[in-house]
Amino acid sequence: MRLETRRNKTVSSRTRRLRVVGALCAVLASALVTGCGQDSGDKTAAATSEAAKVIPKQTTTPSGSPSSTAQLTEAQTRRKDFLSTVKVTFDKAATTAVGEVSGGKLTEIDLEGLDDEDNASPSASPSASPSESAGGDGSASPSPYGTPSPSGSASGSPSPSGSSTGPKWIAEVVEKDGTAHTVTIDAVSGDVIDSVPDEDQTDADKQQLADWLTKATQTPQQAAKVATDKKKGTVTSVDLDENDTQTLVWEVDVVTEDWNRTAFEVNAENGKITAEETDDN
Repeated sequence: MRLETRRNKTVSSRTRRLRVVGALCAVLASALVTGCGQDSGDKTAAATSEAAKVIPKQTTTPSGSPSSTAQLTEAQTRRKDFLSTVKVTFDKAATTAVGEVSGGKLTEIDLEGLDDEDNASPSASPSASPSESAGGDGSASPSPYGTPSPSGSASGSPSPSGSSTGPKWIAEVVEKDGTAHTVTIDAVSGDVIDSVPDEDQTDADKQQLADWLTKATQTPQQAAKVATDKKKGTVTSVDLDENDTQTLVWEVDVVTEDWNRTAFEVNAENGKITAEETDDN
């Protein structure tokens, strides 16, 4: 009986020790598991929170962006591609043209080939942005103005480096007596390609141009500014002419930020806009 009792007590004592050790292990394991679980949970929650912030920015595409080629019409894409090759702005080309004719004044300047379906537009990357059209300076401005290049020589002789195939500015510069000269300027380099007098003018033509220049108190640059103050964009044409009411106006074409073309009539005497029409195709 005593042996049996001692055996029973021994077994009970070992059992109690094992239970205590087991309990301690269980407590430690629970603590470790709980700690790891909380740490993992915290990190997972933080990662999920960060992902919620980042993913929408990566996957959401802004709507209505004018730079998206898929949203541009054929005409808009053509203007965008064409203007991406032009590096000389209207005002720089105008200054160069006037410098070719002593005492002359600008009456017309046009970016040849733009919006002319008969002429193939120069090749350009369809992904070119307004800022790349502006010479690749990375500007945030959506305006497609070209980066000014050095002006052509004012010597009156064509530049041998001028290109006959790239985009060109065609300008009409008129002397005080009404004699007109056609000046062609490379729209990439700014070099003068050609400068010749108009041999087909009649005396009546000369008199009319001379009268217009006397009457026009607004310069083409002022008229262009009036137009672009109304709608920001690239000036692609300026022409002195009389409108349907026989009012002397500067006709100014502007390719706006959405690659549409807006034609303005600016009164050549007071600088006020008398008409505005947008070609939105």
